[in-house]
Amino acid sequence: MSAARRVMWPAVFAAAAALVLGIATTAFFAATGTFRATAPASWTVQGTRCGAPTPTGSVVHVTVEDMGRMMGGRPGLHGMGMMRLVATPATAPAGKVTLRVVNAGTLPHEVVVLPLSAGRIAGERAVGASGRTSETGSLGEASRTCGAGKGDGILPRTTGWTTVTLRPGRYELLCNFPGHYASGMYAELDVVR
Repeated sequence: MSAARRVMWPAVFAAAAALVLGIATTAFFAATGTFRATAPASWTVQGTRCGAPTPTGSVVHVTVEDMGRMMGGRPGLHGMGMMRLVATPATAPAGKVTLRVVNAGTLPHEVVVLPLSAGRIAGERAVGASGRTSETGSLGEASRTCGAGKGDGILPRTTGWTTVTLRPGRYELLCNFPGHYASGMYAELDVVR
């Protein structure tokens, strides 16, 4: 066998192995729901259905997720962009708004509602040494597993919710667990007349 062929076969083998690994990884992520833009409104959790009750006012579906464990990371050690919070729709009418939060990640999360000042954008709040941002001015939060309002966090594959009364304006929805906001867990919600 010529030297050129001896060099070529390992490259062909490596390319084939990378292709197989890429297909297997994509199939795994698709099967586990990682590529889903929004998660279902409820899941069965340890044999108990965990879904939000009939909401009052408009509904904003919020999906929180992290990819730390799937990317080989350890819980709590996440790089930028490894977490996200998606609100659908991103605009709601003024009045009662129910935030239905689905945790599609592997870690507990929460959603805190804070007003956005004129000229500010979501994601630019100062983060302290604790890895959290100030919640001064909070209008409410969803952080109770299978329940409404404040709690210890919404566990993976469960839901939590809160109903708040919002005036027209811009609001930031964020997860304020240590390091989560800085890792990308925020979204803007615009409230209109």
